[in-house]
Amino acid sequence: MPTQPPHGSSAEPPVPHVRVAVIGGGFSGLGAGARLLRYGIEDFVILERGADVGGTWRDNTYPGACCDVPSNLYSFSFAPNPTWSRSFSPQPEIQEYLRRCAREFGLLPYLRFEHEVRAARWNDAASLWELETSRGPLTANVLLAGGGPLSEPSYPDIKGLTTAFEGEIFHSSRWNHGYDLRGKRVAVIGTGASAIQFVPQIQPRVAHLDLYQRTAPWIMPRTDRALTGTERALYKAVPPLQKAVRLGLFWGRETFWLGFNGKHPGMVKRIEGIARMHLRRGVRDQELRAKLTPDFTIGCKRILLSNDYYPSLEQDNVDVVTDRIAEVRANSVVTADGVERPCDAIILGTGFQATDMPMAHMITGRDGVLLADAWKDGMAAHQSATTAGFPNLFFVIGPNSGLGHSSMTLVIEAQIKYAVDAIRQMDRHDIADLDVTRAAQDAYNARLHAKLDGTVWVTGGCDSWYLDSRTGKNTTLWPDFVWKFMWMNRRFSPAGHRARRWDQVREPRPTAASVAAPTEGV
Repeated sequence: MPTQPPHGSSAEPPVPHVRVAVIGGGFSGLGAGARLLRYGIEDFVILERGADVGGTWRDNTYPGACCDVPSNLYSFSFAPNPTWSRSFSPQPEIQEYLRRCAREFGLLPYLRFEHEVRAARWNDAASLWELETSRGPLTANVLLAGGGPLSEPSYPDIKGLTTAFEGEIFHSSRWNHGYDLRGKRVAVIGTGASAIQFVPQIQPRVAHLDLYQRTAPWIMPRTDRALTGTERALYKAVPPLQKAVRLGLFWGRETFWLGFNGKHPGMVKRIEGIARMHLRRGVRDQELRAKLTPDFTIGCKRILLSNDYYPSLEQDNVDVVTDRIAEVRANSVVTADGVERPCDAIILGTGFQATDMPMAHMITGRDGVLLADAWKDGMAAHQSATTAGFPNLFFVIGPNSGLGHSSMTLVIEAQIKYAVDAIRQMDRHDIADLDVTRAAQDAYNARLHAKLDGTVWVTGGCDSWYLDSRTGKNTTLWPDFVWKFMWMNRRFSPAGHRARRWDQVREPRPTAASVAAPTEGV
């Protein structure tokens, strides 16, 4: 923290300043820190609101939490992990992997835990960001926003949910491990990626489980298996072998894009056929199977992977409820058909605020414009990285960077590479700030949305979290092969940006001051 003024002085202590402030200590923040250090940029901090690294993989500790991307593809390209226990890694292993990355890449001195960023305002006269954190103020020339789109839970607007219910209630990403579900009547609201993992885990323990389903998801078999000791030993002894496996997984996943782009209906039907067969094998009861059959094209919503979800729903202590929830009472849930079902606990598997990024409500750019207001017609950025009117702000997993067919670590690394290259060019040419022009941003997004128009995410007949509820636009997903995104972001191009040199800035260039804080939790 800043040093205190001399005894008897009324001067305010100096506000700590860094060249780069990184928000978030998950994959994005740790990857950014590692790349900054690789290029000799040491004047930065990673601001993490929690007490440990991991982000999504620290917070989501619900029973059965596991990745749905193959382990060898769900890691940093520069930090392969030869010790994965399974082909699809469980949450504790991913969390430990990120802890190890923080240690091995020398990031511990740069991590600031329990530093929640509450506001960020652009100071144009000084060409810097003024941040308010839970541990005090901080300024930075460059802001890397790596908070992630799946960091803030989405809570449904249901009458009585937060006011009338007297039992236990929690979101899947804030799992209450101190609450014993054994023998309880449990209501689960939502049937997304989290619910299909934890429902089979809690079903044998509860007295009764009511699963409230708004829309049935498409579910494919999960080709998970334990990795053998021989495989792990070979990966450790011959690193190029694991890289070759990763490369094979990458190109295999790239072919999945052909099923999403709307140009190969035959391929879509074949994929749907596999999913329908998986449903028939998992659910014998025809009435239940009808409830669990989606009414939209596969891929329109996130395709889920599970081998035990369907069988768990056929058990005697489970009911799948498809009627809309009308209200929640003291000890029950009432549906629109008037049926009241008793419950002791409610678990919300209702996803995250992906299209209304909470961070947008605390970032203020040039001319006092709030990012949320700049995005009132939907999130938009140039190359998913920069937004007009918000200089020196770079997103990691920004608008339209999400993937429906591959690993987000690929996108994360690409966006980090883009941002760090921009910082290096700024240093090389003595540039104080960069701001993408509105014309360049609009032209880029016009091309992007023209490509999105024909995809299954827009034409597949579903209402998904990929779409902005206000505008109906897909503001979350990247509509092409991942290699194209990686190529586009291989380096920063100043074209379409306004640059201001330091000799054009009114106030003196700031100098670094200590932002020391104890490092804990890794």
